[in-house]
Amino acid sequence: MKTKRAYQFRFYPDQQQETLLAQTFGCVRYVYNSILRYRTDAYYQAQEKVGYTKASSQLTAIKKLPEATFLNDVSSVPLQQCLRNQQTAFKNFFEGRAKYPVFKSKKHRQSAEFTYRAFSYRDGELKLAKCDKPLNIKWSQALPADPTTVTVSKDQAGRYFVSCLCEFEPTLLPVTDKKAGIDVGIKDLFVTSDGFKSGNPLHTAQHAVKLAKYQRRLAKKKLGSKNRLKAKRKVARVHAKISDCRSDNLHKLSRRLVNENQVICAENLAVKNMMKNPKLAKHIADASWGEFTRQLEYKSGWSGRTYVEIGRFFPSTKRCSCCGFVKENMPLDVRSWECPECGTTHDRDVNAARNILAAGLAVLAFGENVSGDGISVSSSCSR
Repeated sequence: MKTKRAYQFRFYPDQQQETLLAQTFGCVRYVYNSILRYRTDAYYQAQEKVGYTKASSQLTAIKKLPEATFLNDVSSVPLQQCLRNQQTAFKNFFEGRAKYPVFKSKKHRQSAEFTYRAFSYRDGELKLAKCDKPLNIKWSQALPADPTTVTVSKDQAGRYFVSCLCEFEPTLLPVTDKKAGIDVGIKDLFVTSDGFKSGNPLHTAQHAVKLAKYQRRLAKKKLGSKNRLKAKRKVARVHAKISDCRSDNLHKLSRRLVNENQVICAENLAVKNMMKNPKLAKHIADASWGEFTRQLEYKSGWSGRTYVEIGRFFPSTKRCSCCGFVKENMPLDVRSWECPECGTTHDRDVNAARNILAAGLAVLAFGENVSGDGISVSSSCSR
């Protein structure tokens, strides 16, 4: 069964392409903010809901204004696509999946989306509309098919990326009898039910000294000056380095788990609520538990594996994996404990991983909601 996947590559534009992309990013941002203001005012002033069709008509009217003639200098496709993206943002807001859409800022990541009408891909060369030359892309791998959508972006560190959305046929991995329950943490990013501990590279701490130095220099620069812009770019590069190292490590760990195990069980944690702890927020953000479990879920689906998430209220840490005894309290400083019922000494994280695996297998065997011994387990499965 074919599915869609985005392949991201870095590219290096020439002067003409860089100027055109800067104009395109600015026009996309201008259209998005103008239509967002138009829709917001229409609702609060006239109680009128504006859909995509009316927003598109408003874009046509804006392009006819004397002060907005610069919108005709770039391709019209990214301008229409930003309206579709805005419509999706409003849909997510009304269905309770996201907050109200906010205005775009030129200080943050810039992007523009091109459909097949606004680019051409031939013989490994990608050329955007109104560009004289193809993009100088560093292809790290071949595309499985011609892209249907291309998204060009520029991050705060000044790097350019192109993301190609293609259809591909996932390759199923050979079936294995290994299963793993994982307990995520800070000292170790995850601990498996068979006792493996991944460790934690602490990428933020590795670059903390360099980051603090550049941030101090940034704080002393005059607002609006070119030197401040240069200092801000250096801070962004350090943040990009940390993000790239973290992402690379998570992809390697998640791929290893998916390759070695047929069934992977994990907890469904409320990471946003846990981030409210001022003492642990920085470490939780560096661990990226949400991104790690997201990668496990979609990679399991591509590889023919089974990924199970159990409820966050299941007492995996306080429950004895041998006899089922549940301890009342388990402070964070307790790393090992002895069960008063059976006398078994448990490593806190390994015991939790074993309980998560047992709960996940019970869910697969009996259904998504399992109860017993006064304990209920709810889960969401992805096969």
